[in-house]
Amino acid sequence: MAGKSSKGRNRKGSHNVSSTSEPAVHSDVRVKDNVEGASESAKADAAEVAAAGDSTGANPDVKEHETATDGSQQKQGDLQLYPVFVKTQTGEKVELQLNPGDSVMDVRQFLLDSPETCFITCYDLLLHTKDGSTHHLEDYNEISEVADITTGGCSMEMVPAFYDDRSVRAHVHRTRELLSLSNLHASLSTSLALQNEIAQNKAANSGDTSKPEVPELDGLGYMEDISGSLGNLLSSSMKEIKCVESIVFSSFNPPPSYRRLVGDLIYLDVITLEGNKFCITGSTKMFYVNSSSANTLDPRPSKATFEATTLVALLQKISPKFKKAFREVLEGRAAAHPFENVQSLLPPNSWLGLYPVPDHRRDAARAENALTLLYGNEPIGMQRDWNEELQSCREFPHTTPQERILRDRALYKVTSDFVDAAINGAIGVISGCIPPINPTDPECFHMYVHNNIFFSFAIDADLEKLSKKRVDANSKAWSSGTLPKDLNAPDVSPEAQLAENEQATYASANNDLKGTKAYQEADVPGLYNLAMAIIDYRGHRVVAQSVLPGILQGDKSDSLLYGSVDNGKKICWNEDFHSSEAAKRLHLKEHLVLDGSGNVFKLAAPVECKGIVGGDDRHYLLDLLRVTPRDANYTGPGSRFCILRPELITAFCQAQAAETLKSKEINSQEASNLASDSQNAADSDNQVNVSRNADDAEKPDSTKEEKTEDVKELASLTAKAFDGGEDIVFNPNVFTEFKLAGSPEEIAADEDNVRKVSQYLTEVVLPKFIQDLCTLEVSPMDGQTLTEALHAHGINVRYIGKVAGGTKHLPHLWDLCNNEIVVRSAKHIIKDLLRETEDHDLAPAVSHFLNCLFGSCQAPSGKVTANSTQSKNYKKAWQRSPGKHSKGQARWKGRASLKKTQPSYMSMSSQSLWSDIQEFAMVKYKFELPEDARSNVKKISVIRNLCLKIGITVVARKYDLSSATPFQTSDVLDLRPVVKHSVPSCSEAKELVETGKLQLAEGQLNEAYTIFTEAFSILQQVTGPMHREVANCCRYLAMVLYHAGDMAGAIMQQHKELIINERCLGLDHPDTAHSYGNMALFYHGLNQTELALRHMSRALLLLSLSSGPDHPDVAATFINVAMMYQDIGKMNTALRYLQEALKKNERLLGEEHIQTAVCYHALAIAFNCMGAFKLSHQHEKKTYDILVKQLGEDDSRTRDSQNWMNTFKMRELQVFVIFQVLLTFGNLFWQMNAQKQKGQALNAASAQKAIDILKAHPDLVHAFQAAAVAGGSGSSGATANKSLNAAIMGEALPRGRGIDERAARAAAEVRKKAAARGLLVRPHGVPVQAFPPLTQLLNIINSGATPDGVDNGSADGAKEANGISSSDPTVVKKNPSIPVQEQGPVGLGKGLSSLDAKKQKSKTKAGA
Repeated sequence: MAGKSSKGRNRKGSHNVSSTSEPAVHSDVRVKDNVEGASESAKADAAEVAAAGDSTGANPDVKEHETATDGSQQKQGDLQLYPVFVKTQTGEKVELQLNPGDSVMDVRQFLLDSPETCFITCYDLLLHTKDGSTHHLEDYNEISEVADITTGGCSMEMVPAFYDDRSVRAHVHRTRELLSLSNLHASLSTSLALQNEIAQNKAANSGDTSKPEVPELDGLGYMEDISGSLGNLLSSSMKEIKCVESIVFSSFNPPPSYRRLVGDLIYLDVITLEGNKFCITGSTKMFYVNSSSANTLDPRPSKATFEATTLVALLQKISPKFKKAFREVLEGRAAAHPFENVQSLLPPNSWLGLYPVPDHRRDAARAENALTLLYGNEPIGMQRDWNEELQSCREFPHTTPQERILRDRALYKVTSDFVDAAINGAIGVISGCIPPINPTDPECFHMYVHNNIFFSFAIDADLEKLSKKRVDANSKAWSSGTLPKDLNAPDVSPEAQLAENEQATYASANNDLKGTKAYQEADVPGLYNLAMAIIDYRGHRVVAQSVLPGILQGDKSDSLLYGSVDNGKKICWNEDFHSSEAAKRLHLKEHLVLDGSGNVFKLAAPVECKGIVGGDDRHYLLDLLRVTPRDANYTGPGSRFCILRPELITAFCQAQAAETLKSKEINSQEASNLASDSQNAADSDNQVNVSRNADDAEKPDSTKEEKTEDVKELASLTAKAFDGGEDIVFNPNVFTEFKLAGSPEEIAADEDNVRKVSQYLTEVVLPKFIQDLCTLEVSPMDGQTLTEALHAHGINVRYIGKVAGGTKHLPHLWDLCNNEIVVRSAKHIIKDLLRETEDHDLAPAVSHFLNCLFGSCQAPSGKVTANSTQSKNYKKAWQRSPGKHSKGQARWKGRASLKKTQPSYMSMSSQSLWSDIQEFAMVKYKFELPEDARSNVKKISVIRNLCLKIGITVVARKYDLSSATPFQTSDVLDLRPVVKHSVPSCSEAKELVETGKLQLAEGQLNEAYTIFTEAFSILQQVTGPMHREVANCCRYLAMVLYHAGDMAGAIMQQHKELIINERCLGLDHPDTAHSYGNMALFYHGLNQTELALRHMSRALLLLSLSSGPDHPDVAATFINVAMMYQDIGKMNTALRYLQEALKKNERLLGEEHIQTAVCYHALAIAFNCMGAFKLSHQHEKKTYDILVKQLGEDDSRTRDSQNWMNTFKMRELQVFVIFQVLLTFGNLFWQMNAQKQKGQALNAASAQKAIDILKAHPDLVHAFQAAAVAGGSGSSGATANKSLNAAIMGEALPRGRGIDERAARAAAEVRKKAAARGLLVRPHGVPVQAFPPLTQLLNIINSGATPDGVDNGSADGAKEANGISSSDPTVVKKNPSIPVQEQGPVGLGKGLSSLDAKKQKSKTKAGA
């Protein structure tokens, strides 16, 4: 969707390039740039920002760039917009900015977002062209197909259309939605900004010009009492504006047949705020008030004036209070940020609910929706053919950029709608509301079809592995690293073989989803896949797929054309399914396999895949369980579905291609040298004998051709390396039970390839990942970000035990891995517990489980033995074989046995639960939990992680986690489904983002801005604004604008990112916390420290929930908070945060980590600001010692630290010398005063003694001169102190290097521009204690005058000093007109380096 409303009321946001001009909520609703990486590593983003910051001053402002962009050639995501006026039904005109590629559905969406037309749903659109012709617009047409709007003079008209049963109900639903602000998701940042502006306006109106005192917001309290801060996460809901008492469907519905024949569709009962009751008829043409009484229908209109084409227009006529309230509702929506009005397609689950629990009030509309809508937003009887929609979208043309955008948008929308419908259908299946299609079959084989979606259950096969034999087998396979010769060895029990062959397991479902996504991304023409989603709810795992055409109309077993349905006994092959292109893109090798009869088949996919021709004659490939090869490190029984991740395959192929490229470059260099030698020889021969024959003359040409071929081959190899080395392929069927054909050498080579990539995982990728964790290049905050980091590096979560072992020396990483293993182990146990639990016992079961996990619950008998009878009975329930019970659906068994004396969950105790968790951790992750895992677990973080993985919502109250039973049944509010899906992503936008990041790292801000804007425009059109990738684009756009000096534009982009993160990732996601922290730094740069501290307080709250208090990012945030307090002069508070940050880094990272050095340097700067130079020198010495040990003496950061150390030492010495000099001069002036009063002659010897002292220190003389000039010009003592240092050091103070330079540089640039524009710049805190004026001393030195002369000439001397007297030219040299900004040697957390410079803000001259 490229268009927008020119009035700025299109709440979907602008899609054009100049999106920075999009109207915001408020001019002061500013958002901080995400200068930290939210989803990438902190260090990588730091490098990008630092690189971009080097060219800050060389880049134009955003406005200049936008002007250049508008005149430049249109890029892929840029769309030219044209104004088109739309005439509404009321006669108003709304101007839209449209692109010829926009569809009519886009125009309808724009009108639905406009306040003038948001309540109009049933209308036709007419397009009037310049030549006077009129065209009727169909919904799925593009505007360009009807008329050319680029010529101008086009307009549209909204013409009322006839309602039908569906459209009239949709109209009523839309009206109810508009009358409520409950679906408006206001961000806390927006509220804080609005509150701050209201306070500023109030202060301005009152005439109070003094700056208000910034309150101290103790963020440390969140770390000390995390449980008590839970209630602060959720903000109270917005104040509801009541427009009507009620709008409900009347009990007269449905209309009698004789009224249907004249157009009546629906009857509504409305009670207005005035207390009047109306019965409204909704007909095909309009809504009107009828004359019905309480019990009898009278369809006649009551008054001719009480009718309108929309329900809102009718209510405005019959209720003045409605008209006023509805205007307030529209104003409330208009006051919100545009993104806060947009609905998220797949919102995340919240693990916390409001406390106290809000009262559940009567709402007839809500009750009607629950009854009239079946498991979602689709009316009863309304079904969509998901498969046909999906495959039709895939068949859209996609040759041009605009066609690809339209195709990607259609695919995204259909898949998102499918996932939403699948979630609602899965809830109905698990709740027993949807009957199976095969009720006569055993319950374990039940399947379900609802809304054209096929549902089946998966079992948790991991719970089957806890027998002793399996533990031993897996441990042996892992420790030896060898592959068993026969996977079907006779010592494996039949039950184990059944579990091995079971297709419907958790792991196989996950692998199938990954395989489906891989084939969808490969996008091979002629091959189709089904839409798929995995839903976990109430302990059950349901696999939802779109229905294969024709599968329900008859037996399709004979239609299998490719693969096998019986584990390789019979294999089919068909040329249409054998796609070499797909195999090449997925790094799959075409290989030979044998079926049960010994026949040889050539496959390019796993054996168990199924190629079927559907009833629509499309070729579908199903059951893609092993698109990547099996993990050679896990080949024992129970590890059939342990496959390698596609990210690892890509990384391995790129590494191999890079090695080949490197060796090729060496060979090419040698060939080039040989060619150069032969060329030189040929040239010399030509000089000796010009008349050579043609054959001889062709030799140099042939050499050139060979060189050209080498270059082409090198370029081709480079491209292959970039693409991941497509020539590296793997056999997906090695190390499986399937029989491979071909020569033994080929089979051995295939196995060796898979061993190599598995070895690459354990010997290269894992150690590198652990190293990145230790150096904080990768810094996960919670279990979710840890999982994402593992997957991004191609590491399966089953290796988390290895990661934990490699990070044992770092407490925060050790705790993070331990907690994640505990949560994942507990997840399987509670899921089985929920499967065994009846609906009426769900809340008690969840609360009891949480009490066993975090409290101290005894078994009902009171026995505390580890293997009590109750524990054994419970373990039998979840260590059963899959052949004994259905696929995890123990709920039927529970319903059949209603004579139970007590629920099964009551047999669980804390001791038995933790014993099971430890056993599961050993079986699944090969990790032995420490003995103190139960007592050292981070309880709040584990509660949050577990609730998010299971879908549990608990009340946000303070829990006494030290008690035996911290949870009550009433604390469990909800169980929500957790979903994994295959919603496609926009690959072109991702490529643009990666390109933009490279441009940003090189400091090319103009190019980076253009590229990120293109990506943003494409994603806006494909996914809409509520998507994680859009937030990523906003973050990088904010970063570019930040370094270009456009703070306002950067804040606007950052605000968008924050809103998207809150809506798409969750209120307490680590990325959201980083957004708040970065926003705080932006506000601080804009002199709004109070607002910045409130955002920092929010960031600390979110970090305390996700990671707990012990994490390096928390320490970094403490440093940023200290910077802000230090900047406003609250040094005691700043020191408290810095010391706390130092303690955390020393405890978590060690006393010799670079981040610990960062803390020491920050403390040194703080003590320097306080004038405690001795302490500054001591702390900087510790910084220097750490950097020498970690980086060496030659590193630039180490040298900078040494300069800082020398600076602090010189300051300490200068204070001592100045004290002595001032003491001497004080005595001198005292003596001169005494002699003058007594009329005695002046003691010239005393004056000469003082002058001799100064002459012995010429540098000090220069320092005094510079200080006097600064003092005479109204500068503060801080500036004088700085000039003294500059004089003593003989040069400007050292510039720092590190991640703090970016913010320091940008902040300085912003202040310069603000001063140039006449804007107010915040005074930077309390300056260092100023020295006494030195004008008189300088006069003594320069003129040698008597004290009388000094007294008489003091005024003239001051004037001369103010004018920088030419009597001493060193004054000009030693007092630069522009102060040199001091910066720290290492990363101090966004801007600490400029603290000392900020303290040196000039004060107004006292006499002015």
